[in-house]
Amino acid sequence: MKAVRKLVLLTTSTLLVAVASATTSEQSYLETCRKDPGVPVPIVVVAPSVGAEYEGSSVHLEFVVDAKGKPSQFAIKSAPDDILATKVVEAVRQWRFQPAEIDGTPVAMKVALPVRIVEATPEGPRLAARD
Repeated sequence: MKAVRKLVLLTTSTLLVAVASATTSEQSYLETCRKDPGVPVPIVVVAPSVGAEYEGSSVHLEFVVDAKGKPSQFAIKSAPDDILATKVVEAVRQWRFQPAEIDGTPVAMKVALPVRIVEATPEGPRLAARD
């Protein structure tokens, strides 16, 4: 396996929603992501399906986005409990990325992603947002 190049923080200020829900919030999230060649860019996002008891909770993940854009090698850096951590990892495992590039070549890269669970909206389910 190719060595991981560096740690990158994926940041955004908007909400993530499940793919099955309205695409406007997903599209908004995807449009606000950093799109530098040296950073993996999310192209498909899936929010965790969790209950209202997790509203306001955060899970901090680190994982590798491989040269094909698939996340793997998850490490949970912090979470209020194992149930929420598992749900968040299950959701992010379904994400797909445009991989980072160095000199035009896709490379594996380690990323950090804080996920905060926020209130549901009338248009869709409970959401996850960047912490």
